[in-house]
Amino acid sequence: MHDWFTEKGGAENVVSSLLEIFPDAEFFALVDFFDDEQRKKVLKNKKVTTTFIERLPFAKRLFRYYLVLFPLAIERLDLRKFDLVISSSYAVAKGVMTGPFQLHISYCHSPMRYAWDMYFPYLEEHEVRGFREKLLSYVLHKIRVWDVVSSNRVDHFIANSTLVQRRIEKYYRRRATIIHPPVDTERFSLCREKEDYYFTASRLVPYKKIKMIVQTFAKNGKRLVVAGKGPQLKHLKTLAAGNVVFLDYVDDAHMVELMQRARAFVFAAYEDFGILPVEAMACGTPVIAYGKGGICDTLVEGKTGLFFDDQTVESLDRAIEKFETMEFDYEEISRYASKFSKERFEAEVGSFIEKRWELFRRQ
Repeated sequence: MHDWFTEKGGAENVVSSLLEIFPDAEFFALVDFFDDEQRKKVLKNKKVTTTFIERLPFAKRLFRYYLVLFPLAIERLDLRKFDLVISSSYAVAKGVMTGPFQLHISYCHSPMRYAWDMYFPYLEEHEVRGFREKLLSYVLHKIRVWDVVSSNRVDHFIANSTLVQRRIEKYYRRRATIIHPPVDTERFSLCREKEDYYFTASRLVPYKKIKMIVQTFAKNGKRLVVAGKGPQLKHLKTLAAGNVVFLDYVDDAHMVELMQRARAFVFAAYEDFGILPVEAMACGTPVIAYGKGGICDTLVEGKTGLFFDDQTVESLDRAIEKFETMEFDYEEISRYASKFSKERFEAEVGSFIEKRWELFRRQ
């Protein structure tokens, strides 16, 4: 059970690994808008059973606007024939209905951030005002109530980071076991030859804080390469000086090369986990990161990179100045990153589920 299949990201990598563990699994989701290539990579061309949300007007482009209907849609999925249900959830998948003779294990990427800890920043970022603000507040209030109620349907939670574990405890009052998500570290081989540029990659949306990174490098004059596209691209280009290069979309091979040869990967977002920094470390590339969120589980200060304290130009610029006085062991960084490999994830999750299943069968 997954929230939705619309694009391939970290959550979908979890689904792919779960399919390696359970090759005969059947898949369910609110909607499935994968293209053929995505379906082959993530689901090995398996069919997904979806909900009525997929058939609503303009759903492919605007399905998130049907948020108020998500709980109803999830609860209409009939999973009675399954003894074991595994949900991969960052929205509503964990709310699927199961019975007393079914075991439900939820891999929680996070409780819904826009309904909980990102509620006020979300309203500010999207400039929601007036009647729209009151309507959205009411909808998200109802979603929070359902979110807590539906959390009681889960038998065991797995969290992808310490941050998410704390959110689960705070919002659901439930304990969760931390198993970090899979990172394809083998795709990012060690490179000892670094070039004189810093690198960042992301969707160009406000909460990723790429604007702050660009402003920092416009100020200090150091070379920055930015990979990614999104609604902020045009605006970011107006802020950048000649030392900042925007590459828009880059393919996988080019992404690896950019990460391998960068002096450092710059990461300024407040994320649940953060896969890109681990991929950079797999290349032996140090990471300069905002020191809150899931990155605290993956970056070792002074060994694989360093943190900066605030999401401000001044704080990041100080970290860059400090970074340039330090030396890093690229081989040690790459070895450390292997702790987050796909194989490690599959072994840990497989063992966790097997133990819980054996206990469940004995009841």
